[in-house]
Amino acid sequence: MSPPSALPVVAPAAADDPASSTTASPHTTHRGLLWLVAAAFFMQALDSTIVNTAVPAMATALGVTPLGMRSALTSYVLTLAILIPASPWLCDRFGTRRVFAAAITIFGIGSLLCGMAQTLPELVVARVIQGIGGASLMPVGRYVLVRTIAKRDYVHAMSTVATFGLLGSVLGPLLGGVLVEFTSWRLIFLINVPVGLAGLWMNQRDMPEYRLEQARAFDTTGFLLFAAASALLLTASEQAGAQVHHWPLVAGCGVLAVLLGALYVWHSRRTGHPVADLALLRVRSLSVALVGNVFTRLGIGGMFLLLVLFLQVGCGWSPTLAGLMMVPQALGSISSKWVVNRLLLRLGYRRLLLANTTAVAVMLAAFSLVDGSTPIWLIALLVYIYGGFTGLQYTGMNTLAYTDLDVRHASMASSMASTTQYLSISFGIAFASLLMEIFVGREVHAAHAYVAAFHITVLVLAAVTALAATIFLRLRPDHPGAAPRGAVVEN
Repeated sequence: MSPPSALPVVAPAAADDPASSTTASPHTTHRGLLWLVAAAFFMQALDSTIVNTAVPAMATALGVTPLGMRSALTSYVLTLAILIPASPWLCDRFGTRRVFAAAITIFGIGSLLCGMAQTLPELVVARVIQGIGGASLMPVGRYVLVRTIAKRDYVHAMSTVATFGLLGSVLGPLLGGVLVEFTSWRLIFLINVPVGLAGLWMNQRDMPEYRLEQARAFDTTGFLLFAAASALLLTASEQAGAQVHHWPLVAGCGVLAVLLGALYVWHSRRTGHPVADLALLRVRSLSVALVGNVFTRLGIGGMFLLLVLFLQVGCGWSPTLAGLMMVPQALGSISSKWVVNRLLLRLGYRRLLLANTTAVAVMLAAFSLVDGSTPIWLIALLVYIYGGFTGLQYTGMNTLAYTDLDVRHASMASSMASTTQYLSISFGIAFASLLMEIFVGREVHAAHAYVAAFHITVLVLAAVTALAATIFLRLRPDHPGAAPRGAVVEN
């Protein structure tokens, strides 16, 4: 977002009252705002995880194979990646209250349409609408907290709302499984509607209004180039995994995506305010963090979906039990946050990320030994340990991006990191499901085929992740290991 001192702003009086920022806790002074932002974090985290458990049931209802549902997952995440860079300008131009209200409204409409979808294309369109709204929920919420909460209370406030996001990721898979098994998969989307209505009421009451009197020009050309290149790359991967291959279309989309990407690089060097400032990639720690994010998530981004398909389709587990088995992964990720700072201070970023990326690859390979006869407690333990290592990985990569940056560039770096994160997740899902589809072959309805394909796929993903570890060799051996205070840490 734009720095507070850049231009005059319209701000609520409460935010400028010294007494309110020095004598009262943010939990009492800004309780309504904290609840509103926490609800947004919770809703988006819940929606990002709740769908995975429902994939087999949704595939049956919509008349497609479970692996064919990947477009419903990737379209949402890709939309987030494309639109997040527009959030700062939207707030500067229209104000935080209106942008947040529009985000909640669009997200709620998209959720309603998802719950009403009768075909896969209809669901994909509805997921894109969801993503249009969801792209502004977390960035705007985070920005408002930075502007409203006193510096000494910001980390505490951010930890509070982030906890609700983690809670959403814990409850999502289990709630999705329960709703699918005992009600209907459509409810996993429809429950967002009343939450959104409550959010609109809270937004009108508690959201402060920050807006620049004169916003800078938006980089429309760069935004369209970046969006088109990203969409074409994902289209190429989707077509490569389709049952009927259209290789000329795959090649055409891939080549055009590369050309548009190169054109964006040329354009960004000639505009004053690019949507993504590629000049920041000269900072080694930031470039390593972003590139490492892309290639690491290419190996692990689709694991959540693979495990659900393996347990439900391959092993015949119920949606509830499969959803319950996803909870240890979220708990492992939460547990890792208690030790990550100590490990960074002791080992530094280079050694920690090298060792941890290798450990994640080993854990992926270990899943190739799991089958229908493996005890449930052993699978839960494996999922928990895997979640712990991936949590360390995400936190390490995400905080690395800010270690050597001037504070003036933190907002742009945050936008670029979030965009890279969601973009790499979408390609990770597409890559993992493409491998599964190749190895399943024509036996798309045979349980044993899913088990065998899962085993081979996780070995390939483990190899990709192991190769990604070499990216972190670019870091200096003496690179400091202290995470910057207040750095945004997401999964």
